[in-house]
Amino acid sequence: MTAVEKIRQGKTCLGIEFGSTRIKAVLVDDTCTPLASGSYDWENRFENGYWTYSLEDIHTGLQSCYASLREDVSRQYGETLTTVGAMGISAMMHGYLAFSEQDTLLVPFRTWRNTTTEQAASELSELLHFNIPQRWSIAHLYQAILNREPHIPQLAHVTTLAGYIHYRLTGRREVGIGEASGIFPVKEGDYDKDLLSRTQKACEQKGFTRDLKEVLPKVVLAGNKGAVLTQQGAAFLDPTGNLKAGVALCPPEGDAGTGMVATNSVLPRTGNVSAGTSIFAMLVLERPLNGVYPEIDLVTTPDGAPVAMVHCNNCCSELDAWVRLFDEFAQLSGLAMDKSKLYETLYRNALKGDADCGGVVAFNYLSGEPVTGLESGRPMYFRRADGRFNLANFFRAELYSAMASLKLGMDILFEKEQVAADKFTGHGGLFKIEGVAQQFLADGLCTPVAVMKTAGEGGAWGMAVLAAYMLWGGEASLPDYLETKVFASMESRTLAPESEGSAGFAAFMENYRAGLPAEKLLSV
Repeated sequence: MTAVEKIRQGKTCLGIEFGSTRIKAVLVDDTCTPLASGSYDWENRFENGYWTYSLEDIHTGLQSCYASLREDVSRQYGETLTTVGAMGISAMMHGYLAFSEQDTLLVPFRTWRNTTTEQAASELSELLHFNIPQRWSIAHLYQAILNREPHIPQLAHVTTLAGYIHYRLTGRREVGIGEASGIFPVKEGDYDKDLLSRTQKACEQKGFTRDLKEVLPKVVLAGNKGAVLTQQGAAFLDPTGNLKAGVALCPPEGDAGTGMVATNSVLPRTGNVSAGTSIFAMLVLERPLNGVYPEIDLVTTPDGAPVAMVHCNNCCSELDAWVRLFDEFAQLSGLAMDKSKLYETLYRNALKGDADCGGVVAFNYLSGEPVTGLESGRPMYFRRADGRFNLANFFRAELYSAMASLKLGMDILFEKEQVAADKFTGHGGLFKIEGVAQQFLADGLCTPVAVMKTAGEGGAWGMAVLAAYMLWGGEASLPDYLETKVFASMESRTLAPESEGSAGFAAFMENYRAGLPAEKLLSV
């Protein structure tokens, strides 16, 4: 069957993911091969003390991204997209979207990027004996209760960005279990009953008496069926009226879950690293951790397996800023080049730098970083007076910096908990230049790192795969479906850590740790 016939007959699946700087849609066929894509660039804004996107931003972004996909289908295949076999929504995990009974948004969307819930996160972590990160939805809710914010008496529903879009398309207040695990701790396929009861009592003592089970979205597992695109949802997604209602929707997931799917990292001892505006590593666990660590989140795969997650707020944004600076210089000198060529030139030149960056150290903090205890960010670099300061070392330091906070968190798993990892798979913008960031990460984590052909597609493709699993997975488990149907012939390249590189990264980290007190002084 040709691609055109598959598009006409709806033998396709659509994944849409809301990233921090780009919304992306990927349409795949029944073999999960990408057929078409669309995208829309957007930026969060800092307003009234919070990082946010307005509802208008969200709605415009969704519709524009879908329109871009629809135009790509028309351009490539001469077809008007009227239906797909199934679809799914993914977005940045965590955050806080609070609604009244009348579905009125009570306060602007508070994204994962905010570090304004320290008191709530600390109190809940102590109460539950479970690490509750600042960005989790329950931390935002509890902080608003502690602050006696005016919207709390009107609050009826709390959800995430993915959960909100899914609700607008289907009318169902539900999220996949991986997404739910960034809202509140989960256990045995649902929110942990004991921990929910303890939190309920704490909320009631502070005057919030609504049933948390009703406030939070329902938890569903990967493959769960039942949600469908309503007439209102179809008109919301595609205002042209071409898209028909009735499309099945799989449970919405966070970018962590789609990253695991997109890299086939859902079995114990497998992990993935997603690197874009933020960077996070997921490692599927063989056993529970012995300790509770503020640097380590305990979440799940989309089918409910336990996962240790190290999430860092800062990754590529400072790198991108330096590339823009070099682009400006190139244009001023009359040597302007294509942006992708400029990235490749700077990245590949970094491979020529010293393994320890020649004594150059960079901090990429544009926002707060809970892993290193920073409430706000200030980009900074310093160098040893006797070091080797050149372009290769400087940019290598910037690339190391994008992974440094992650390295600090992962060291807890490797050194304190003796957790084993066979391989990590990288995806996201940091890995688009083949073999550069991938090698540095392998050296830093002392673990092989693979990058697949689909690394650039990222979570939108992973979300489309989850939709395909719901539609065509049958009785297969998610790991079996991925292994036998999706990744059996997937092209990938694995790089092993190099001893010189690992030693150099370790030396860089010694300088990095030494500079953290200065970074904290700047961030006050």
